[in-house]
Amino acid sequence: MSQDLATDRTADPAQPLTTSWQARARVALRAAAPALCWYAAVRLSGVLILVVAASMAGKDALHLLGSRWDSVWYQQIAESWYGYEVRLPDGSLHADLAFFPLLPALERGLSEILPISLGTAGLAVSWTASLVAAWGIYAVGAHLHDRRTGVILSVLWGVYPTAFVQSMAYTETLFTAAAAWLLYSVLTDRWITAGVLATAAGLTRPSAAALIASLGITAVMILVRDLRGRTALSEVVRNRRRMIGGIAVAPLGWLGYVVFVGIRRRDPLGYFTVQGEWGNHIDGGAALARFIWKNLTGPVPLAGAALVAALVLLGWVVWLCVRQQQPAPVLAYTIALVALSLIGAGYFGSRPRLMMPAFPLLLPAAVALAGRPTVRARWVLGTLALASGAYGAITLLGSGPP
Repeated sequence: MSQDLATDRTADPAQPLTTSWQARARVALRAAAPALCWYAAVRLSGVLILVVAASMAGKDALHLLGSRWDSVWYQQIAESWYGYEVRLPDGSLHADLAFFPLLPALERGLSEILPISLGTAGLAVSWTASLVAAWGIYAVGAHLHDRRTGVILSVLWGVYPTAFVQSMAYTETLFTAAAAWLLYSVLTDRWITAGVLATAAGLTRPSAAALIASLGITAVMILVRDLRGRTALSEVVRNRRRMIGGIAVAPLGWLGYVVFVGIRRRDPLGYFTVQGEWGNHIDGGAALARFIWKNLTGPVPLAGAALVAALVLLGWVVWLCVRQQQPAPVLAYTIALVALSLIGAGYFGSRPRLMMPAFPLLLPAAVALAGRPTVRARWVLGTLALASGAYGAITLLGSGPP
């Protein structure tokens, strides 16, 4: 990598120098304000498109966003904690233990503090987390390039094809907020903060494994680099004690929940059994290959061809990220999350949503747009916002979120 694994924070445009953390926070928020305002604008446009479409269809847009599909499972956990199961007609068992606890815990806490329903609390958490995520994405983009790139990167995340999920009572925004600020923390050498954020992410989604792997890979690279510099092992450990502490803390959330499910199920591998009952398990991509082949040889082979084209496009974007020489923690996180999204069995329509937190995939496009005239960039982003909003409305009024 041509860029350092952790760079000097004093040169960071997303972290201006001031005398107190309160002042730094105010200055940083002021710097991020354009990103937050533009992100909020594109997401609001998507919600407004849904409201109009839902009204024409005689449906409640807020109900679609806050109290349908997986949101219902989170609300059930928030209301009664774990223990709810559903036996489907085919005999398979779906248990609420498949869902991680941070979102329902926040829903429960917020609904007890304020006179609001669990569904409204879920939306409040998700919408707040989406702004925190947009701020973190801006911070990463500004740190690696410049503020204009950071703004465009956060807006591109807001117009992602399945960005409507960012406005739902789902965990995507909460997880992305933790991931973005974790990567920023590592880039600015704040390893304890990164470890705490990894713990929070590990209580949010199973894909926190990608973040933990990213931290581990980065730490190993740094230790190897230090040792190659002929620094004594004891001195390396002493100099990198905060990094080692952050790495030690990072997996506690994810491991803690896996252990919790194991105890509840009286099976050390209970969590993976629960996921298997939902049809989710790691098979190295065999199920995805069968799914693509089935579409290629089915009555609508064009669908299979579109899937192949999408995978080729995804591979090309990952290659652009490599050629862009993104820092090790950023690139490792992106590749790990993409891999986790592709090598598991389950509902294949959810793959774009599962990869949505991999926002560094959008960095090559953000850099390219940042080099274009402002008017052209705004036209591109505006068109994408309308397309994303229309797709979200069609999906939510149809089969539901992929």
